[in-house]
Amino acid sequence: MALDGIVTRSIVHELQICVGGRINKIHQPSTSDIIINLRSQGGNRRLILSANPTYPRVHLTEQSFPNPQEAPMFCMLLRKHCEGGVIEAITQYGMERIIVFDIRQRDELGDISAKRIIVELMGRHSNIILVDPSTGTQLDGIHHVTPSISSYRVVMPGFAYTEPPEQHKLNPIEAGKDDFLSAWREAGEETKSSYWLVQAYSGLSPLIAEEIYYRVRDNEAAAASTAYSMQEAPGHEEVWSAFSAMMLDIARHQYHPMSGSNSKGKHVFSAVSLSMIRDDVHTYPSISACMEDYYGEKALRDTVKQRTSDLLRFLQNERSKNMKKLTKLQEDLVEAEDAERYRIYGELLLASLHQIEKGDTQVELINYYDEEQKAVAVSLDPLLTPSENAQRYFKKYNKFKNSLAIIDEQMDIARKEITYLEGLLQQLAYATLSDIDEIREELIQQGYLRERHTKNKKKKKNDRPTLHVYTSSEGIEIYVGKNNLQNEYVTNRLASHNDTWLHTKDIPGSHVVIRSASYGEATLNEAAQLAAYFSQAKESSSVPVDYTLIKHVRKPNGAKPGFVIYEQQRTLFVTPDEALIKSLPNAIK
Repeated sequence: MALDGIVTRSIVHELQICVGGRINKIHQPSTSDIIINLRSQGGNRRLILSANPTYPRVHLTEQSFPNPQEAPMFCMLLRKHCEGGVIEAITQYGMERIIVFDIRQRDELGDISAKRIIVELMGRHSNIILVDPSTGTQLDGIHHVTPSISSYRVVMPGFAYTEPPEQHKLNPIEAGKDDFLSAWREAGEETKSSYWLVQAYSGLSPLIAEEIYYRVRDNEAAAASTAYSMQEAPGHEEVWSAFSAMMLDIARHQYHPMSGSNSKGKHVFSAVSLSMIRDDVHTYPSISACMEDYYGEKALRDTVKQRTSDLLRFLQNERSKNMKKLTKLQEDLVEAEDAERYRIYGELLLASLHQIEKGDTQVELINYYDEEQKAVAVSLDPLLTPSENAQRYFKKYNKFKNSLAIIDEQMDIARKEITYLEGLLQQLAYATLSDIDEIREELIQQGYLRERHTKNKKKKKNDRPTLHVYTSSEGIEIYVGKNNLQNEYVTNRLASHNDTWLHTKDIPGSHVVIRSASYGEATLNEAAQLAAYFSQAKESSSVPVDYTLIKHVRKPNGAKPGFVIYEQQRTLFVTPDEALIKSLPNAIK
């Protein structure tokens, strides 16, 4: 994985600015993530500790996270023991992916107590554990590990903390050339590839090992006096030289965070410069900025996907049911449109009763309604009299004639239902954690889902949904609704008559409102970019975006949430630019 001991070392070095900082607030937006707000060195900072099994990480973040109305038990425990406390030290276990936060706080009696938060960044075994350092006892972990799961160690309250199993590898910062040569000789033929470095040294990922070998080959190939073949195994002196040079930079905390695509097209990141990465290269001023860019959107989408799997399945099933219903209605419509034929059959039978006897299954009659007076075969029910057969066709005629209006009405309802459900699916695709509960609440209000009865359920203050606010390059606020409850609030309650409203033309997407009567072209373009980006046409080019004043936008009586009609609009064509969207300052209110 990209997050290795070297990245962890660079994080710990960067986080030294948090030492001495006071923890103001702690919240837990998801099952695996802890957000710590603190004040240190004259500024407010936000720190994320994540034990996500796919995207474990620790770094400073600018991203906004929702604060759940009901805090999970582990979050409440951290608040009790750490809120108001001061971070005394942030350290790393050797070169392992383990970060330790030592915190000093006054307890309920006013006595000073010490607590330790241990963050283990171990892939699917990642964890965040609160420990009492005076006794070594665990107060709790964000993920419990029971004796039935692991015979080596237990992560549960009351048990002594045990470090992850030792790998007995060399520390690349401390080990010298003799240790290197010894490991080289022990690896034998394996030194032809770089992976022996991963097996010999702690904290080294395959990516860093590959980079060391790449530097050896790159240096030798560049030397005019050396006719070097890329197929030849490098010598121990050359590998030691590249290895020791990199480790010297790391020992001195000389980091150059970057990301890019490797030769296989996989996106990677590193705390050190990777000369083997040539495609889609991005450099960053800090390792936190690098990790925020690399992990942020991926981790969010992964967490949202987990939280919305039941909603996604429900909406897809509902859409499928309505599409099948629409297909059946279309078949009924074709049959109903043929109702006139049944009336003609009834008229012809009445005019020819003398030619028909009970028990006949079919009769051929002259069609007087046809210009060419052609004969037509009319099917009969042998159990009915000729007159009853005629009445049977008249009943069919009346039934289908009356059903035409109902079928049209039902088809309209089914089409609107499909449009509504597709809009919700689009909103789920771009939802943040704070948006999910609002989408679920909307489905409850609309009667699609039953309300979950939870103890001590709290109502949201003022019944106001989450608001996503962007600031344009001209300093003007732009509000974006990312679900129907937000769209309703932003468009129908928050916006003023002379604010400008934007929406993708005939494409499901967000309601966007420019909260100003006057603005420049830059603000209008950025608002149109937001409307296109947060829509079903995110990946398209030349997306049509309508804009008009709020006073020309209204919601029809009885319409679904988020549905409006508008007039006097103009249309812009924009191609969504993700870099521009991410560059706009934004906040969640």
